[in-house]
Amino acid sequence: MPVVALSFLAVYAALGFGWRSWLQRRHTGSMGFNGISGGTGSVEWLAGVGFAVAVAGIILAPTLQLLDVLTPVPVFLSMWIQTLGVVSALFGIAGTLYAQLGMGDSWRIGVDHTETTTLVNTGAFAVARNPVFTAMLVLAFGITLMTPNVLAFIGFAMLFASIELQVRAVEEPYLEAVHGDAYRDYASTVGRFVPRAGRRRTGPPRAEGPGPGRRRRRPRRRRPRPRRRR
Repeated sequence: MPVVALSFLAVYAALGFGWRSWLQRRHTGSMGFNGISGGTGSVEWLAGVGFAVAVAGIILAPTLQLLDVLTPVPVFLSMWIQTLGVVSALFGIAGTLYAQLGMGDSWRIGVDHTETTTLVNTGAFAVARNPVFTAMLVLAFGITLMTPNVLAFIGFAMLFASIELQVRAVEEPYLEAVHGDAYRDYASTVGRFVPRAGRRRTGPPRAEGPGPGRRRRRPRRRRPRPRRRR
């Protein structure tokens, strides 16, 4: 399975990054790579570095297992788990390509705060706000099941954490700043990674006054004081 896993990763890199960046350059003149943004130690920088380290770990995991440097966890070597890994990896590759094509010229890797892209909310983006990241996690999950060693598990966990950080702390604030109410309305109806889950709650501003279940105190009536007779 390590050979199959490496083959899937090579296809993913060639199509999801190589071919897609070539297509982007052909249409816009830019390859769409913004790289790691933010200063050293910032949230953006941590998300970018964490993502790069996680990807390196996911690539190294099947490589080191193939070289017998790492040993797979035996309980994950059953046929049905390995088959699930292959199916997940294939779905991850296909889902990534479908979502990337749906982005059109708005496809980017990383965030450039000086540019403004179109808000994409159709196709795969009508189902989830970050379908490319969802497909990437599905692929990584499949690779982890196919080569279930310690490094693969760590790489998958790091990838999940870095994507969460990138989306919540970097991309969502950027999209909200650029698109305003249009993005807020979109985020309130479409889930973050899967349908319905992670939607932003919106509603009318809370009216001032006592909270639910609290009774308003009636103002006390002052009794007139009796006048003293002189």
